[in-house]
Amino acid sequence: MKTLDLVNYGPVIPVIVIDKVEDAVPMAEALLEGGIKVLEVTLRTACAMEAMDRIIKHLPEAIVGAGTVRTKEDASAVKSIGCQFAVSPGYTSEIGKHCLDIGLPLLPGVSTGSEVMMANNDGYYFLKLFPAVAVGGINLLKGFAGPFSDVKFCPTGGVTVQSASDFLSLPNVPVCGGTWLTPKDLVANRNWVEITKLAKEASAIQRL
Repeated sequence: MKTLDLVNYGPVIPVIVIDKVEDAVPMAEALLEGGIKVLEVTLRTACAMEAMDRIIKHLPEAIVGAGTVRTKEDASAVKSIGCQFAVSPGYTSEIGKHCLDIGLPLLPGVSTGSEVMMANNDGYYFLKLFPAVAVGGINLLKGFAGPFSDVKFCPTGGVTVQSASDFLSLPNVPVCGGTWLTPKDLVANRNWVEITKLAKEASAIQRL
């Protein structure tokens, strides 16, 4: 699989933080029921690895990737449990080349032209713009379209259900990432029905 293949499964990739491992499978089930098949679980909590392991084992139809992959060790660890892709918040050649070496598809994070060029130099042309809104959002992506006409971006960070269509209307944005599908309050209350509704809403987002 190539990371660009992820765009074939819908317009939004949820960026998920799991605080309690017992929430992992029911949360993933709720997202799948709402039409969200690609799940990015971030390595921001102590239980993230176990949470991904449970989802992978219980829900083979899900496409599980690890977010917040920052080191070669992170990449090797998530590959070992069966993650199908990795997402990094920034980019270094060390992690990019390591992911190529171990056969782990990587969606690298960038926020500047120099980082885009570094990633391109290592063979990466589908990149995550992060934190998208903070670094310029739609205007930056429009600016990148000229010099980087062969690069596609997944903006993540500050994207909302209201703004997603605006981002997706850009020719260099085939998909966007969002944290709004799994709000902390809904997860804390185990309100999986409402999370399914948010997933359905995200799945139905259209380009403007």
